[in-house]
Parts: sequence; C-alpha cells; structure tokens
Amino acid sequence: MGKMISFQRTGGGTAAGYLAEATGPKAPGVVVIQEWWGLQGQIKEICDRFAGAGFHALAPDLFEGKVVPYHDSAAASAAMSSLDFRKATDEVVRGAVRHLAAGGAKVGLTGFCMGGAVTVIGAVHVPELSAAVTFYGLPPEEVAAPRDVRVPLQGHFARHDDWVSPAVVDDFERKLRAAGKIFEFHRYEGHHAFMNSDRKEVHDPAAAQRAWERAVEFFRKHLA
Repeated sequence: MGKMISFQRTGGGTAAGYLAEATGPKAPGVVVIQEWWGLQGQIKEICDRFAGAGFHALAPDLFEGKVVPYHDSAAASAAMSSLDFRKATDEVVRGAVRHLAAGGAKVGLTGFCMGGAVTVIGAVHVPELSAAVTFYGLPPEEVAAPRDVRVPLQGHFARHDDWVSPAVVDDFERKLRAAGKIFEFHRYEGHHAFMNSDRKEVHDPAAAQRAWERAVEFFRKHLA
C-alpha cells in the first residue's frame, strides 16, 4: 500500500500524489496519470501493482482532490475541460518525474484515457523521461506531434473505441514510423478503458493482463 505525499511543482509550490514504493531503494520510477475521473482508487491500485513489479510509482493528483463518480461523465468531461494539459504536464507531471528521478534512477510515464494523452505530451516535453506507455489516449498533433516524441513509446488501444478511434491510432502510428521513432503499438478486441477493473461494463481481464505484461516488460527494458 502506498500513501499520499506532496512534491515540488516545477513552477513553484507543491502538488499532491499517491506514492507506492518498491522494496529496492534504487528502483526505477513510473509516473502514473489518471483518467478523467480523477485520482480514483483504481489508479492507486495501478501504482501498487507497479511497486510490486519493482518500480517506485507516483500518481499526481491533476484535479487537486476532485474525484468524479464513474457514472457522471458530464462532470468528468467538465473537470477534464478545465485542465490546462500543457501546464499540468510541464509543472505537475514533470515535478513528479523529477521527484522519482532524485535518487538517480530512470523514470517512465504512463496514463489512461486523458492520462494517456498527457503521457504523449510528456514524451515530447519532459526531458527527464526515459520511456512512455499510453493506454487509449492520444493528444491533438498541435499539442504533441509524433515527430517530436523524444523517448521510446508503447501504446495500447481498443479496436472498438469511439474516443480514440482506430483511424486516429493508425495515423499517429504512421507518423511515428515515418519519423523513425522507437515505438510499438498494440491493439485489443475490446472497448475504451478496458484496463479499468472498476468499470465492469468495459473491463476486459484478458486484454488488461496482456497489456499490463507488455507495459512492465517495456519499462524494464528501457528503465534499466
């Protein structure tokens, strides 16, 4: 089990986040970015799982304490719309990366849905990162273009996703390949948010387990 901590934002002041630590003090780090529901218990559980797999994991609270019930998509959309994605990435996410990197270990970034988009933004704009894994989230190209991705990138996407559609994923993948980036994209027969075990209507246990294994393997390779 982890705990809530405070860490320094890059622009001054502090942010809050959930930290789960691996047993090894020099373990690599993974910053975990929430969905549009806020810092839900399921995201904290992801951090705990990363800690069990040998990573220090920190999930910054981008909504500053606001947690939206899963049934209230209108409130979640409003919360996401009020978030300045680039500022949050530059100040809070980068601050979380620096917090985990303070001990000298490499740090990766991952996120889900909204957090997946933030992950790609971080892969472009956070210089301290060594790898990134996005789950069914991609930002607009004007915010983070495929040609500007700086670190190895892994992506996990659903074939039946009307939020990040297969066409959008295919286009992003083509541009990564054309730019000569190090990446791998995986697609699953399922729906958006298939990793979220709290949302039984979309959760796909088999796909979620395979995606998890691939993400852990990817981070072990690039954060060693």
